[in-house]
Order: sequence, then structure tokens, then C-alpha cells
Amino acid sequence: MDHWNLADGGVVELPDGRRVRGTGLRRPRGEIPLPDFAVYLRGRDPAVPNREYRWVRWRDFRLPDSTQEALAALKEAHARAATERVEIACGGGIGRTGTAMAVLAIMSGVSPDDAVAWVRDRYHPRAVETRAQRRWIAEVSASSLGRGHHQAG
Repeated sequence: MDHWNLADGGVVELPDGRRVRGTGLRRPRGEIPLPDFAVYLRGRDPAVPNREYRWVRWRDFRLPDSTQEALAALKEAHARAATERVEIACGGGIGRTGTAMAVLAIMSGVSPDDAVAWVRDRYHPRAVETRAQRRWIAEVSASSLGRGHHQAG
């Protein structure tokens, strides 16, 4: 499968070389290729036709209803990004998507202490919008993504 072009909007190259596109479902799509797999972080299932995706119930400015489901979806996205075009999206593409991208960065080798700054520098300057989202990143990195537990490519 093809990988994302770094010139495409929202595409971030993780430290392990995997590329993931972050976006908002309310953003215009243009001519950018469709993802092979997507993780949608929304209050309701977006019911996107003709696309393989996982939906994580995650309302705007909040945390996911299930950390376990969110991490399972993000681990799948990280694994699939090695060979497929993977997209992470919420409504606007900033808070929830940025939070998920920070977790993917940790899975790829970024220090949990640096993950928010890393994603703000490489994805969106306002990524990870709330203190609760920053705390959640720290909590899941400590409990579920423990040091040295990064997935290999």
C-alpha cells in the first residue's frame, strides 16, 4: 500500500517512520487520497461508507468513554500505519485528534513528558485542548504504554 505524502495536509511522520494523517471530519477533504484505515473519535458513529474504520465514543472536549477501547484502536492504527494510510479524526481535528496523535507519538518513542509539545510542533499548535486530555495522555502512558513497551515496526 502507499504511504501518505508529507505534503498532504495533517500528515505527521512519527519517530519510528510511520505516517499518520490527523484531520477533522468537518474539514474539506480536497483531492487527498482516502485512508486505508481510520480511527474516528466522535460522540456518535460517523457511519462513513466504503471505508474501514474504528469508532471510539469520545465527545468534544472530553475523554474517551472507554480508555481500553481508545487504546485498542490507537494500537491498531499504529500497527497498520507501518504499511497503510491511517487517519485519525474527530470533528474539528484539534483536541481529540491531537490527544490521539500524542499517544501515537509515545507509542513511536517520544517521551510522555514531551508528547504534547511534540504533537503541537508537528501537527497543530492547539492540539490537546484541555488539562484533562493532557492528564489522560500521562495516565495512559504510565499505565498502558509503560516505558519500553513501544511497538516495533
